This record gives sequence, C-alpha cells and structure tokens, in this order.
Amino acid sequence: MKKFLSIILFASIAITSNAQILWRISGNGLEKPSYILGTHHLAPLSIIDSIKGLPKALESTTQIVGEINMANIKNPDMIQLMQKEMMISSDTTLASLFNKEEFDTINKLTKKYLTLDISLTPKLKPSFLESNLMVAIYMKQINGFNMNEQLDSYFQTEGMKKGKKIIALETLEFQFHILYSSSSLKRQAEMLLCELNNIDTTLALTKELTSDYMKQDLNALLKLSEKKQNNQCDPNPDELEMTIYNRNRNWAKQLPKIMKEAPAFIAVGALHLPGDKGLLHLLKLQGYKVEPIK
Repeated sequence: MKKFLSIILFASIAITSNAQILWRISGNGLEKPSYILGTHHLAPLSIIDSIKGLPKALESTTQIVGEINMANIKNPDMIQLMQKEMMISSDTTLASLFNKEEFDTINKLTKKYLTLDISLTPKLKPSFLESNLMVAIYMKQINGFNMNEQLDSYFQTEGMKKGKKIIALETLEFQFHILYSSSSLKRQAEMLLCELNNIDTTLALTKELTSDYMKQDLNALLKLSEKKQNNQCDPNPDELEMTIYNRNRNWAKQLPKIMKEAPAFIAVGALHLPGDKGLLHLLKLQGYKVEPIK
C-alpha cells in the first residue's frame, strides 16, 4: 500500500499552515525562478484547473523535470526489464510464501480484480500483486478514475509538444528495483497480506489521501501519512530511508545544476516536498527562497 501510494510516507512535519502543492524556487544565483509541484498518482487530471499559478509556471519554464521519463515506460526494453524485476528469480515460489488459506484468498481477489489466476503464475512477486491489486480495487470504488490520465505524464507530454527538455531524476531501472526488489520476499508477503486483511482501512486512507490532495492541503496529507496502523503495514525506518529520505537527498543534489541551466518545472510525488527531510526544506538549506504560489 505504501509503495502503491507513490512511496509518499514521511515521519515529520515542518511546513506552514498556508501550504500549497505548487511552489516557486528563486534566489541563490538563479536568473529566473523554477517551480516545483507535488503530484499524486490517484488524483484526477481535472485538478490542474484549480492549481493557482500553474499556467504561468508552465509557460515560464523550459524544462520539465520528473521522477522518471514517463515516455520510457512503453519502451520494449523497459517492459522486458519490468517483467524480469516482477518475477522471483530464486527457487522460491509465490505459493510457498503463504499457507493454503492465505494463497486461496489472494487468488480469489486477483481473479476478481485482475482476471489473473496466480496458480498459473508461480513466480510473481508479492509486491507486484500488492501494487496492482490495490489500484484495481481502488478503481472499482472511484467512478471516473482513469489510470491513463496522470499528472506526471500530462506535464511531460505537454512539455514535449512545446519542445521543452524532459529530465528524469531517476531511471526506470531504479524505480523497478524500489517497487519490486528492495525488500525480501518474506516482507513483501507480509505487506500484501496486511493490506488485504485490512482492506477497508486501506481504501479509507486512500480515499482520504486523494481528497486532501484535491484540497491541495499538504498539512492534512502529512498528518494522514503519519498515521500508524500498528501492524505489518507500517514501514520500518530502513524502508523509509530507502524509499523516501535517501531519494529526497539525491534529488536535492541534482536540482541546483538543472535549475541553473534553465528554469525548470519540477513535478514529483507530493509528500516528497514537505518535512524536515523533504525537498522544500533541503532546497532552503542550500540557500534558495522557496515560497508557495497563492
């Protein structure tokens, strides 16, 4: 569930009460400002009409920066790589990670929501099932939600149409590793079972998260992300460091060079922005003026 939610958990909060999802970055030698927008993979594209200052931010920048280059997702080599990453390479099988009752329960849900009989795919990783099952179940609950219309893809597609440079902060290989290979198969199985055993709570949190995002309320998003279920669904410190904090630090190191080269429009997961270890604070520590667009 946590990876499915765009790996957006944080353990601290350090933003103002007037937080927005679009911010201006200026100063520290920049000739022109850049902008950073927090995205959410489950938000409908219609939110772009209500983000203050968005048209100006897009018009005044010549580079679109994202977590990955979304166009590469359809690359045959990347598809082949993803297929490799989502499969178990050892002698372990999916069925061996669960008892019969657990396996049958999971298979019942994958048949219903993914039209997939996992008894015929014995090498699928639990992390792949977790992310895809939760998306499929969520889509059944939300009318009109279209996975093919996402903010990250939209900004990059529109940018390419206008001849803007597209820059990726990470490779698809890295993200595939984070999603499917960064934790042990045992831990993946625990997470999958926990999410499915607490499906009502999971769906409620997901809906609330999306609602808070549509209100552009980063404070509410952070408070919600801090909620602990006190079970195996909660990420441990090592998982947070690997999937969130370390990535923020890596991005903060890359952005100064990018912004100095030309004004950039940066679009990354919303909860990568705030907090003591978030991008907004890390950029401020480097001497930039970071302010919300009102």
